Amino acid sequence: MMWLKSTNATVSDVLCAGPEEMKGKRLNDMASLHNECISTDFIPLHSVSTESLSVDTFSHKNDVYVAIAAPNIESCMVLQWDHIEMNFRTYDNITGQSIVGCKSVIIQDQVFVIVAQLFGGSHIYKFDEDQSKFTKFQDIEVSKISKPNDIEAFQIGNDWFFIIADSSKAGLSTLYKWNDKGFYSYQSLHEWFRDTDAEFVNLDGKAHLILASRSQVPVIYQWSRSTQKFALQGEIPNMEDVVAVKAFWIKEDLYLAMTRYIGDSKVLHWTAKEFSEVQALPSRGSMILQPFSFKERYYLALGSDYTFSQVYLWDAEEKVFERFKEVYIQAPRSFTVVSTDRRDFVFASSFKGNTQIFEHIIIDLSL
Repeated sequence: MMWLKSTNATVSDVLCAGPEEMKGKRLNDMASLHNECISTDFIPLHSVSTESLSVDTFSHKNDVYVAIAAPNIESCMVLQWDHIEMNFRTYDNITGQSIVGCKSVIIQDQVFVIVAQLFGGSHIYKFDEDQSKFTKFQDIEVSKISKPNDIEAFQIGNDWFFIIADSSKAGLSTLYKWNDKGFYSYQSLHEWFRDTDAEFVNLDGKAHLILASRSQVPVIYQWSRSTQKFALQGEIPNMEDVVAVKAFWIKEDLYLAMTRYIGDSKVLHWTAKEFSEVQALPSRGSMILQPFSFKERYYLALGSDYTFSQVYLWDAEEKVFERFKEVYIQAPRSFTVVSTDRRDFVFASSFKGNTQIFEHIIIDLSL
């Protein structure tokens, strides 16, 4: 096609033979075939030989790190991208008791990792530049936390917070705030609801928290500037038994991915001051419906404890997610994007098998 546009030779009309939507069109009339000739794929790269519940990533001083919560080996494994060997290597190992979550927070160039444990309390570790390792920074006041299930860190204005979602009936999901010396317990949210996930999101320029629960529909809290606390604002109706909620943007539109273990997981769209359902995805033993994107391609990964996990790709014209690829992961619990200099990866945590690493590649179909 490019040769036709640049040659001085007289050439008869060249017509496209396929695909069907291109059939019969003059090649000279085409502006570009770039989008039509580009596809993507996820290829298995290698695995981390441990089970895991969550994966987090952070960047510090031009290096990329990955923190993996591995309760079976009582560890929060920290990996670092090796620019020379072009792989992820072991960097540090934070040990604990039944670690269920590792969440990084970078405040004024200080790197912290929040480590949530089922036993022995939860702790915060700080990166020690001199020793090139993480050392314990503080214990978290967890008198109200019985069974941590998720950690979400976020910033409101100049203030840093994190919340631990508590999935025990006797526990309270608790918000912690940074005070330049450490994190302290700042606000307890609703009790008796067995919260499974917390998601921070800006709705119409205002800070909100969405809490998913096994015993009620997801509830929405709004940040009050006057009281400097979260106040219950409402709920997302007809969404019982949601185990995880993830917010994501497609261009200017805000969506929620709502995970259900059995039944249909849902995609909701924020319109006219409310979330409305736009798509239902059949779920079989799903603990995570994770949105992620690479450049202009938007994906959803729907995990399954019983069969293959499904990766969906956003169709911009139809405005729905279409099935794209199947991947097999034993009891997946999270899908986390990790991007290095020029390569993009997805870490898939597994509760019953090795943590899988897939590379997102671009395929030029014209070659």
